[in-house]
Amino acid sequence: MITAIREVRRAKGLTLEDVAQRCDPPTTAQTIGRLETGTRTVSVGWLNRIAAALEVDAADLVQLPDRPDVPVVAQLDGQGTQAPRRQATVAAPRPSPEMVALRVTGGVGDYRTGDEVWCERLAPADFANALNRDILVPRPAGRFLFGRLLGREDGKLHLLPLGTGARQQVVADPPWIAQATRLIRAL
Repeated sequence: MITAIREVRRAKGLTLEDVAQRCDPPTTAQTIGRLETGTRTVSVGWLNRIAAALEVDAADLVQLPDRPDVPVVAQLDGQGTQAPRRQATVAAPRPSPEMVALRVTGGVGDYRTGDEVWCERLAPADFANALNRDILVPRPAGRFLFGRLLGREDGKLHLLPLGTGARQQVVADPPWIAQATRLIRAL
């Protein structure tokens, strides 16, 4: 099986030791290295453990015939643009069952007309995970609020809407919120 463990690990800026310690139960850097290079067979169990350690889906670590991968032809950093040292690919965005999208039809804040913002729905128990992130909040009668989650207190969410001069909004007990996780922008 051809895996992308090394590519994903490097893209996240992690060392073999980092991934080994994040595994549950922890393992050795040498074992992770062997799994990356194919000198040790990657079982489904190992694939799931490493995916959890890298905080990705197990499917993101294998090359699937029905999923298009995009080749990485250049890298950009503070020194400029150069060809990558090793061949690499990135997986095209895949929606999860909890994904919803927001289309920007008029530029506001950091968002431009034509942007798509992919958001992942969160249950009330997980609202704290979205602090200081942009969120989409459902309102009655098919309306929504979109802004930065500043705080949560007694079931009330404090949001700062996008744009200059916007005033803080308070929303009580929404059934769900959706945290912005991916920005799709056409150039």
